[in-house]
Amino acid sequence: MKNPRIGFVGLGIMGRPMAQNLLKAGFSLTVHSRTQSSVQLLVSSGATRASSPKAVADRSDVVITMVTDSEAVKEVILGREGVIEGAHDGLVVIDMSTISPSVTRAISAALAAKGVRMLDAPVSGGDSGAREGTLTIMVGGDAAAFEQSLPVLQTLGKKVVHMGPTGSGQLTKLANQILVACNMVGVSECLNFAKRAGLDVGKVIDSLSAGAASSWSLVNLGPRMARRDFAPGFKVKLLQKDLRYVLETAEELGAPLPATALVHGLYTQLEEKGLGDVGTQALLTAIEQLTTEG
Repeated sequence: MKNPRIGFVGLGIMGRPMAQNLLKAGFSLTVHSRTQSSVQLLVSSGATRASSPKAVADRSDVVITMVTDSEAVKEVILGREGVIEGAHDGLVVIDMSTISPSVTRAISAALAAKGVRMLDAPVSGGDSGAREGTLTIMVGGDAAAFEQSLPVLQTLGKKVVHMGPTGSGQLTKLANQILVACNMVGVSECLNFAKRAGLDVGKVIDSLSAGAASSWSLVNLGPRMARRDFAPGFKVKLLQKDLRYVLETAEELGAPLPATALVHGLYTQLEEKGLGDVGTQALLTAIEQLTTEG
């Protein structure tokens, strides 16, 4: 598809910079979001405002959705004035949210009945990856639709991989979130240990970042944790949503995830303290609380 018209639904922390990158790349863009300030920002940069997801689909060859959870995706695609009501020949829907694989399959089937192809294409790389266009994108769905959509996806990410049939992208993202969560508890324990031992935490991060213990979380979030910066790049409540999908899917598969269940429990403690909107690096405070209680 040459120079497809792009529609974008959902302009939050991730969606807004992703949409901006599409505009910068020269794509025609129509946008809709509950966040009107983000809509206005995109419109001022050259996008067209739409009154509903249906109106986005009416004007687009490819519609990208980037919203919070399974229910939100069902609402914007299958709900009243949803994308499905704007179905037309050749339309491709790319859902880049992180949602339940089973919900993805159900939405894809509903769209297919209207002649619309869907890709599930969740991302990894955080808000910085969204801004810089360096996301990793894990894609499930029809291979021909994937090839057709590559120019769009490659504008948003530096690594784009077709993982297999519908749902495969979401399953891969859930595997990703297992590592994200377990790495975060490792970094939190490490930094709390270093602080209790009287070490210079900054030097510990610098030293370990060069060796086998290094991780994205240590390199990118460790310094923020050391200076008590818990501003969200990725919110606790959103990771918790993902971990619920992980644990539900793992139960269906019969795959034990003891470490993931432990981290989910620690993040639940943060949510119970009203910290669902802080960054996931705030897990450090839950580990520190265990130290205090000990």
